[in-house]
This record gives sequence, C-alpha cells and structure tokens, in this order.
Amino acid sequence: MAPPVAVSPLIKTARYSALIAGIIYGKKRYENLKPIAAEERRIEEEEKKIREEQERIAKALAEASEDTILK
Repeated sequence: MAPPVAVSPLIKTARYSALIAGIIYGKKRYENLKPIAAEERRIEEEEKKIREEQERIAKALAEASEDTILK
C-alpha cells in the first residue's frame, strides 16, 4: 500500500470553509422553515379536529338511522 499523500493546505482550508458555510446555511434555513412548519402543524391539527367531529356526527347519524322501530 502506498503512503498517504500530503493534502495541500489550500484544499484543506477550502474543505473546512465549505463545511462551515454549509453548517451556517443549514442553521439559517432551519430557522427560516421552523415557523412555517409550526403553522402547518397547527392548521393540520385544527383540520383533524374538524374531520374527527364530522366523522363522529356521521357515525351518530348512521347509528340513529339503524336503530329504529319501524324496520
């Protein structure tokens, strides 16, 4: 096996700079998207409550129409 080749300091600097820039970009992007996702979760929760209420009403109506004396 050949001995490892020395990597240029310029390449090392560029790699670490890109890494740090990526971390900073990711943090800013996350902070930007976080409130949007929270709002979407809140809206979805409200829609789920409405949907469950409608399903409960539909189920109650179905049960009420099934249990009649006039069958």
